[in-house]
Amino acid sequence: MPHQPMTVAGVEVIPLCDAVGPMGEAIRRPLPEMFPGGCHHDGEWTLHFHCYLLRGAAGRTVLVDTGIGPQDGPAASWAPVPGALAAELARVGTTPQEVDTVVITHLHSDHAGGAVAGGAPVFPNAGYVLQRAEIAAASEAVLDHVVRPLGERVRVVDGDADLSSGVRVVHAPGHTPGHQIVRVGGLALTGDLVLHPVQLADPGVPYLYDDDPELAARTRAEVLDRVRAEGGLIATAHFAEPFTSLS
Repeated sequence: MPHQPMTVAGVEVIPLCDAVGPMGEAIRRPLPEMFPGGCHHDGEWTLHFHCYLLRGAAGRTVLVDTGIGPQDGPAASWAPVPGALAAELARVGTTPQEVDTVVITHLHSDHAGGAVAGGAPVFPNAGYVLQRAEIAAASEAVLDHVVRPLGERVRVVDGDADLSSGVRVVHAPGHTPGHQIVRVGGLALTGDLVLHPVQLADPGVPYLYDDDPELAARTRAEVLDRVRAEGGLIATAHFAEPFTSLS
């Protein structure tokens, strides 16, 4: 059953379920290794791959992340490809041509894998927002598959930036150097800032695939403390339920 949208600060926030499944063997590890000091049991970690569509009062449409992409895309070695983002957008009455802005929280394949298909931008009329630090740290393979095909449609930002009325990107490094989140009123769309619910109870719990675990933990604590102080919510990429209240 599709997850229900919510309206925050005049912006409709619509969860889109791109895929559900465990990590593939290429990168899967026991949970106590994935989250040292946080997970003490070795059950299967089933990931939900959420993207989010934001519809503002001014008619602007912002997509946060592009999912795992096609069967032969860069996420194919470990994620349950193909992703269902196109079908999810159609379900909520939006075509790729109607997306004005795409925020890629970071360039990992499950967040950027659906940005390009056949060497061309999937969202042909959109600007693609990336942190300069993320592009600078990207491998040649990622640059060739994602960034270079986007060409002049890439909007490079340094740190925090306003995108449209009520929608803002915030640099939140640690998972990757240029990882960014999206703020809409009291809601934070967290990308991979928070991977597993154990990190809500203890933001210091590291994640095996964080680029800089100590920086990621500091950033996670700062963002979660701020959202809690506001009585707000987070919208996560990989929890079973897209929205989690921190109040």
